[in-house]
Amino acid sequence: MSPDRLSKVFSALADPTRREILVRLSTSERSVTELAEPFDMSLPAISKHLRVLEGSGLISRGRDAQWRPCRIQAAPLKEAVDWIGQYRRHWEESLDRLDDYLQQLQAKQRKPAKSHDK
Repeated sequence: MSPDRLSKVFSALADPTRREILVRLSTSERSVTELAEPFDMSLPAISKHLRVLEGSGLISRGRDAQWRPCRIQAAPLKEAVDWIGQYRRHWEESLDRLDDYLQQLQAKQRKPAKSHDK
């Protein structure tokens, strides 16, 4: 995924309304009116969100007579997850090293202190 496309995907995902739209589209394609139902905003406002999602490649819009269904496009999400996955491995390895270090410190604390009085 190109850095520009990745930026568009993350920018689109930054908004909770757009994330909720994606959740709703994950079960089936829906019209703009259906997508707008649970939100307290106008159809033009929902349309703006859909344009951002479409511009990022996260959704596509079709045309079937009067019905313009919106569909989720999973490929950009997978690419974003793959990109994040690189950093997940880094943090897991770092946390594993930290855990090892903490266990070593705890083991040292459990050892009885040697007495100097004899």
